[in-house]
Amino acid sequence: MMSRLLLSSTPLSAIATPFESTRLLFPTHLRNRGNKKTSSLTREERLGFNPAFRLRTFHRRSPHCCLSTPVVGPTSSSSSSSEDSLLYSRAYWVSRSQIAWNVDAENGSCYLYASETACLSVTNDGIQGYDVRIKLEVDNTGLSENVIEKFPHIRDYRPFKVPSTLDVKSLLKSQLAVAIYGSDGKWSTATGLQLPGVLDEIFSYNGPLGAVFSEEAVSLYLWAPTAQVVRACIYEDPLGRDPVEIVTLKESNGVWCAIGPRSWEGCYYVYEVSVYHSSTLRIEKCIANDPYARGLSSDGRRTLFVDLDSDALKPKGWCNLADDKPILHSFSDISIYELHIRDFSVNDPTVDADFRGGYLAFTSQVILKLICSVSWNIPLNDMKALADNQMLESLPPDSDEQQAHITAIQNEDGYNWGYDPVLWGVPKGSYASNPNGPCRTIEFRKMVQALNCIGLRVVLDVVYNHLHGSGPFDENSVLDKIVPGYYLRLNRDGCIEQSTCVNNTASEHFMVDRLILDDLLCWVVQYKVDGFRFDLMGHIMKRTMVKATNVLNGLSKDTSGVDGSSIYIYGEGWDFGEVEKNRRGVNASQFNLRGTGIGSFNDRIRDALLGGSPFGHPLQQGFVTGLLLQPNDHNHGSKADQERTLAGSKDHIQVGMAANLRDFVLTNCDGQEVKGSEVLTYGGSPVAYALSPTETVRVVRVFLMNYIWLLSILLPVIHSSTSTRPRDQLLSLSQVNYVSAHDNETLFDIVTLKTPIEMSIDERCRLNHLATSIIALSQGIPFFHAGDEMLRSKSLDRDSYNSGDWFNRLDFSYNSNNWGVGLPPREKNEKSWPLIKPRIGDPSFKPQSTHILSAVENFLNVLRIRYSSPLFHLRTANAIQQRVRFLNTGPSWIPGVIVMSIEDGHEGVPGLSQLDPIYSYIVVMINVCPTAVSFAIPTARTRTFELHPVQVVSSDEIVRNSTYEALTGCFTVPPRTTSVFVEPRNT
Repeated sequence: MMSRLLLSSTPLSAIATPFESTRLLFPTHLRNRGNKKTSSLTREERLGFNPAFRLRTFHRRSPHCCLSTPVVGPTSSSSSSSEDSLLYSRAYWVSRSQIAWNVDAENGSCYLYASETACLSVTNDGIQGYDVRIKLEVDNTGLSENVIEKFPHIRDYRPFKVPSTLDVKSLLKSQLAVAIYGSDGKWSTATGLQLPGVLDEIFSYNGPLGAVFSEEAVSLYLWAPTAQVVRACIYEDPLGRDPVEIVTLKESNGVWCAIGPRSWEGCYYVYEVSVYHSSTLRIEKCIANDPYARGLSSDGRRTLFVDLDSDALKPKGWCNLADDKPILHSFSDISIYELHIRDFSVNDPTVDADFRGGYLAFTSQVILKLICSVSWNIPLNDMKALADNQMLESLPPDSDEQQAHITAIQNEDGYNWGYDPVLWGVPKGSYASNPNGPCRTIEFRKMVQALNCIGLRVVLDVVYNHLHGSGPFDENSVLDKIVPGYYLRLNRDGCIEQSTCVNNTASEHFMVDRLILDDLLCWVVQYKVDGFRFDLMGHIMKRTMVKATNVLNGLSKDTSGVDGSSIYIYGEGWDFGEVEKNRRGVNASQFNLRGTGIGSFNDRIRDALLGGSPFGHPLQQGFVTGLLLQPNDHNHGSKADQERTLAGSKDHIQVGMAANLRDFVLTNCDGQEVKGSEVLTYGGSPVAYALSPTETVRVVRVFLMNYIWLLSILLPVIHSSTSTRPRDQLLSLSQVNYVSAHDNETLFDIVTLKTPIEMSIDERCRLNHLATSIIALSQGIPFFHAGDEMLRSKSLDRDSYNSGDWFNRLDFSYNSNNWGVGLPPREKNEKSWPLIKPRIGDPSFKPQSTHILSAVENFLNVLRIRYSSPLFHLRTANAIQQRVRFLNTGPSWIPGVIVMSIEDGHEGVPGLSQLDPIYSYIVVMINVCPTAVSFAIPTARTRTFELHPVQVVSSDEIVRNSTYEALTGCFTVPPRTTSVFVEPRNT
């Protein structure tokens, strides 16, 4: 989940222990890897790592005592000494009957040890302090098939038999270890155990969880099979004071339950869970929120008893909202506009001051700005140290003082994206008028209702792939306190995987999978959101994603007040880290999702259009930014190299414009007929992977990282402070193709950085529109970052997650695009300051209001063109293959020009059905060249093509100069222009 509008995230807390002596044994440069605030790398750069690092707290033991000095320990294996062997969990209790361990036990014996009080220690004589010692025999039948399917990364481990008479349920509440002894009776190695496999087999549970309300009572249910004691502390207030009641829960098969009076509603509670935690080697009393929390206190430290079914929490007409939602005939009709809740209104004087930056800003009569995206994370604090805008505006555009001022207050102001989720099921409190109580629930619902009623659907950006905290003491740790070592994915040493930057979750485990599905159902049924964008979806198992799709699709208006068939799911299908190439099971990566109908972002078209990648040289040019045709000072190789790269980029773009379909046939730059899957990226993998147009999300920018809640639909109208538009003028969109997103530089900034420094501002503005037009006119689902349409700038900030309102400002009055508001924050941008300073310091780089207004009009026009014909958003792969063609192909192509035709059924074309009652044929010409270009299509001779009527009446004089000559079939397009020609039917 991403949080478009977040309060400042709390940094990872120092591990709190009751002891004085603490030692840090991990390298200094890794200490803050899990904390976005302190890392000098962007999130994308950090995703290039697969660190085995984990901050762990444990206690060295003597064989005579269960307590000793705490130490923050190492995270990778080196040796299995008696001192550190229990600090790791290298063996897996994979099922009721098998323990797997990567050891050689041919001539020795293996023993399982348990201590209910966590007093195990390792001495030269072996493991001491145990209550139970069980000999394990080697299982020569090997690991079972279902175990290998669930844990493919340990398929070669040796299995040991667990005696069938063993009381496994009781043992799982203890500290556990296994040890190997040689034939001479001396121990050789020992380690702790990872338990998810056996927990899933014995304790998988489908009953109620969380706080369940009835007419007379409130029942609490908590899944915590390894816990020894669970108590609920009840509070009257969200902050301060002692609990008014402490209730001990009773356990049944791993689920703890208590029943209380209905008067608990409106109170707050936390769980006190006594449980063995492998990170400390102790039984800890962990204080945690309910994993199924549906309400929270303002500081996020207590769970609110809130009944989401209460009529008091439902806006008028809420129960009938399904009937008021905009009609969605096909997912191919979607377009997505990504916007931070705070960005939407915080700087808007036309919005009520009490509503700015919050949910209720979307309920006012001035809501008609382009769409918004909502961010997700639990509230961390509500302090708002405001920047002195008047002082900042007085500083030079290339000064470093603005960023210094913003950086000084960035963790106390009201701005943050919220990359680090703590809990998943509660609306963000800082966007509500009162973060305590049920206000956030009511106001979030009002926001969804208001947006639906003006023709918009709402997509929630969810971050299920990682959690902010772990361990028994971190304030931001929840799930790892309830069932330690279960919810978070561990490596072979038992350390938490952090390839997503922080603590990776493990959807391959039954109750993690269930928690994700339950959370999705809550957002759909209780908050009536219309879709989900999954952050780093490739780190979630494919079966979880498919199951989610099926479960949501099965919802109906009659049973749940929701039409599940209209809920769209898409996400980031990147394949990296410990899940890469299905090492942890079949993951939800781009190539694995084909045929599921789940959309994924297409980074191929992004890189081809803009050049390079988020990880490459910032001046690397692409198809739109001047490669070969208007080179900058960067060394792009020889002219032949540039010609080849440009031609290859064109192939990538054309495949993307055909919805990135793997079986779409086109002529490549070598003149060969190939499928989309046979066009290769520069790394050698296939460009195309989709089987249907809705499985591709078009983006031409950087990786779309956790942004938390997106509204998925676009308004074809501009912000108005006086009136709303008729509903039939609103566009309901649902496709996902993108040129930019919240992370890294904005589209305008990246175009400005990569184009030659001498290029005029007029030309740069045209290229900004050219890039968005390619996305808007492609098959598949177009995706736009808020501000793409108004030349949005963040003063070249490449990672503005915590850069405050100053660098993230959106101006819906169109007076400014926020260019040149100072050098971007030092932490993420200083190495590029030498490139940035001469650009933002030059007044000729700054767009004027006229440029912004023209860009907005052009953007809206291209959307009107997209929705003027169903041919621009075809619903099936077969329809795209039959109707879409790319011309100007092969070795003799005109560099910098893409020509796409879309043919509908008409007289003389047997077998092709008619979809468009207005146009029978469409030709799109994209010219990125600095000069006009003519291109003849022999089959177009004598046809009745004309410039699209939207462009005919456009205020853009340049596009109006586009021409078609029927005698020769020649189309002429002005420089840096996308022109659309249509053949009207006789009617």
